[in-house]
Amino acid sequence: MVNLEWYRTFKAIYQYGTLTRAAQELMISQPNMSIQLASLESYIGQQLFVRLPRKMMPTEYGKQLYTQIVESIDNLERVETEFKRTVLNKAPSIRLGTPAEIFNDYLAEHVGNQKDLHLTVEYGLADTLTEKIISHDLDIAIITRQNKSADNLTYEALFTESFMIVCNPAMNTTDFDVCAEKNNIEDIEKWLKAQKWIAYSTDLALIRRFWRENFKKRPILKLHATIPDNDAILRAVGNSDALAASSDLIAGKALEEGLVKILWKGNIPATNTLYLAYNKDKIQPQYVEKVRTFIKTYINTTE
Repeated sequence: MVNLEWYRTFKAIYQYGTLTRAAQELMISQPNMSIQLASLESYIGQQLFVRLPRKMMPTEYGKQLYTQIVESIDNLERVETEFKRTVLNKAPSIRLGTPAEIFNDYLAEHVGNQKDLHLTVEYGLADTLTEKIISHDLDIAIITRQNKSADNLTYEALFTESFMIVCNPAMNTTDFDVCAEKNNIEDIEKWLKAQKWIAYSTDLALIRRFWRENFKKRPILKLHATIPDNDAILRAVGNSDALAASSDLIAGKALEEGLVKILWKGNIPATNTLYLAYNKDKIQPQYVEKVRTFIKTYINTTE
């Protein structure tokens, strides 16, 4: 079988006239260059150079071969050089999983400015994103909780979010404020239970976590609506007299813009850690660092 390196060696020797100079240009050892030339001559069945003391003189066969192959070898080397340049300059394509509201509120507006990072973004909740990392459908993800059974994944703590109850800034909360000032837990709970609530799902996940920390029981509430989008929940709360449980991370932009206000943070902090999850055997460390830097640059928490 023909070895392309034989022809590259032959071309370099022909152009530079000596094995030493040709070996320097191709960055291979002189003995290896001699072996490659001998292999080509054996394959062709003709001597290609006359070995002089300080020069390699092409034979007539060598001249004919050079004329026939030089353009093809030059073209191939140009393709190789351009390919290497493109690969080195190309931003890595990374499949990132994330909760929709986190990406929309903090990261989306900055994606177009990332010159060295190409993202394919997919939205989902923790369980779905974890499964997609395990099945290699995602490279890395922002995860709201660890999956203890996924022992092949690495979880890096990114942020700690703190939960709270939010309401419409125009809502009359005088009665609640009096209860909160007196720190009367029974009256606080009674007032909250009398309100309308909007939740992400019927299992009341965020509300339940907050309730258990502060009232040591499961919540029994008037569920006015379920909306599987935390940003939409905040818009609904900001235009009604309903309440919702959110976090400083999820509600950060809505709080800054005055769409909602904090009704109560609770007496006992209810918190949750967000992780950067990935399989370290399936993604290169420098790509993890690029994603980590991108996320931490644009997501600010109040921790």
